[in-house]
Amino acid sequence: MPIENERKFVLNEEAGNLEEEVSRRPGVARHLLRQAYLDAPGLRIRSLEGEGEIEHVFTYKRTVEGQVVEIETGLSAVDFARLWTQRKETLVKVRYSWNEGRYHWDVDFFKRDDGSTYFAMAEVEMPEEQIEPPPLPAFLETHLLMVAPALDPRFTSKRIADQAHATKLLAEIRENGGAV
Repeated sequence: MPIENERKFVLNEEAGNLEEEVSRRPGVARHLLRQAYLDAPGLRIRSLEGEGEIEHVFTYKRTVEGQVVEIETGLSAVDFARLWTQRKETLVKVRYSWNEGRYHWDVDFFKRDDGSTYFAMAEVEMPEEQIEPPPLPAFLETHLLMVAPALDPRFTSKRIADQAHATKLLAEIRENGGAV
């Protein structure tokens, strides 16, 4: 079973140079993601644009016995366009990705229609058996607002796609000094 074992870190999206700083790191890939959630739980489609190519992906995600099962498969551009007409929630984010030892890191900048960032979050993919996340990479430490509790649904991309939810969540994090 393909188990997704990740932890999320909420970053200060107001740090204007954060995205630029991440983009300049050696070995970091940049992708523009357009993502939509379909009318059945756990189903999403995504286009990833980067390095001169566009990839389309269909994903099924479901939490089973405290673990997230994630199954992904490629989609043709035609099928992606067809499914896009059936979307419910949508989001656009810029993702920066790299591997560091046995971990895969992503930093996502969730974008408004005007291209500005309304939420920033790092996530680390860990081996299935690992419970505690590794330390945040040093260059991100000064931007950390909080470590999201494991499997907390308030921090899923689907929830963060709702800008009102994301704005309220950030206000609560800031008001409570990194706790919600």
